[in-house]
Amino acid sequence: MVYIGTSGFSYDDWVGPYYPAELPRRAWLEYYAREFNTVEINSTYYAIPGARTVDALARRVPAGFLFAVKLPRELTHERTADGADVFRRFRAALEPIVAAGKLGALLAQFPNSFRPGPKAWDYVARLRDLSADLPLVVEFRHVGWVRPETFERLRRLGVGFCCVDEPQLPGLLPPVAEATGPVGYVRFHGRNKAKWWKHEHAYERYDYTYPIEELEEWVPKIRYIAGLTERTFVFANNHFQAQAIQTARQLRMLLEEPTLPR
Repeated sequence: MVYIGTSGFSYDDWVGPYYPAELPRRAWLEYYAREFNTVEINSTYYAIPGARTVDALARRVPAGFLFAVKLPRELTHERTADGADVFRRFRAALEPIVAAGKLGALLAQFPNSFRPGPKAWDYVARLRDLSADLPLVVEFRHVGWVRPETFERLRRLGVGFCCVDEPQLPGLLPPVAEATGPVGYVRFHGRNKAKWWKHEHAYERYDYTYPIEELEEWVPKIRYIAGLTERTFVFANNHFQAQAIQTARQLRMLLEEPTLPR
């Protein structure tokens, strides 16, 4: 099954473009969940939430709705010595979602500086051990990871590979379609070349509106990934001014269309 949603849902600049002005913030997730069946939680990268906060998230969405949750930066960017303790606290915070059967995947997004090598692979294997029975997906940010060895080793570990659509700049990943675990994963970051590396505010990187032709390129790729996995998550991360909402809607429409014979 393919789950389509956005990377995050709690953005002030979505008021107007998506959320009605009179809608209170506490009702944003319910409003979002009336249209989409999944969301990616990115705030966990910055801070581990309290269990009460996570419990509130689980209660505000219907049965069948799934969360993908990003690992804290201490585990992916800083890779601190107390990683096991950080993961333990992170896992405990997620318990309400796990117990409700609403956790779809954990996402480990590594920085561009995380390059393939023995130490890096040892670290990925360590995260796999820490995550235990929870589905884990890794997103690499350097093109050096795009090689057959990577996909083979991830399959042996049972770790999913995150496919990305992003600007085709030196060192970044090409738009490959691969599935290496029970969970398929695709993130649409936008193709804003001008602001990817040079920006004043982080959101500028994701200020991009996809033309339908660029999304059509991914339809056969997503169907291919879905055919190899138990679940496939597709998230639009071009969140500035709610452009991700339109991207997710268009992808859903395209994927619902039947495949025409050649």
